[in-house]
This record gives sequence, C-alpha cells and structure tokens, in this order.
Amino acid sequence: MATYEYDCRECGRFEVKLPMGRATGTRNCPGCHRSAHRVFSAPHLSALPAPVRAARAREERSRDEPDVVTAVPPKPRRAAHPASSRLPRP
Repeated sequence: MATYEYDCRECGRFEVKLPMGRATGTRNCPGCHRSAHRVFSAPHLSALPAPVRAARAREERSRDEPDVVTAVPPKPRRAAHPASSRLPRP
C-alpha cells in the first residue's frame, strides 16, 4: 500500500493509503467532504534501514560539499590464494 497526500482548502492536508497507482487527482476530504487535490510529496525515506539512510545522506551531502582529498587513495590489497604460498619465489 502506498500513502498519498491530498490538500483540502478548508481542513488542510490528509493522507490516504491506497494500492500503488490507484490514486486519483482529487478526493473527497474526510472532514468536510469537499474536493481536495492530490499533492506530490517525497516518499517516506525514514523507513529505510540505517546503512541505506546513511549512504543516501552521504551521497546528497557530496553534491554540495564534496570530500577534499590530498592524496591518491591506496589500491586495495588483493588476498593471495592459499595455494600461491607454496609456489617458489624468484
């Protein structure tokens, strides 16, 4: 179920849970029963797992405040295969 947000001129904003893709452009307000227009809002990202939220926040910060580096990062060390330790060394 997706949460859709509507804006009533009399009562303000309210949310409706509907199957994805079933929201209409207008809906009757539950308070005053007048027509309310759909508002497009950001999805509820707070429901994401903490590591995903942290990665998204880091990615968004990097747009305006990129990390400054002073040296080339070191190459990652490749793990040697256990059988290679038995090979003769030059």
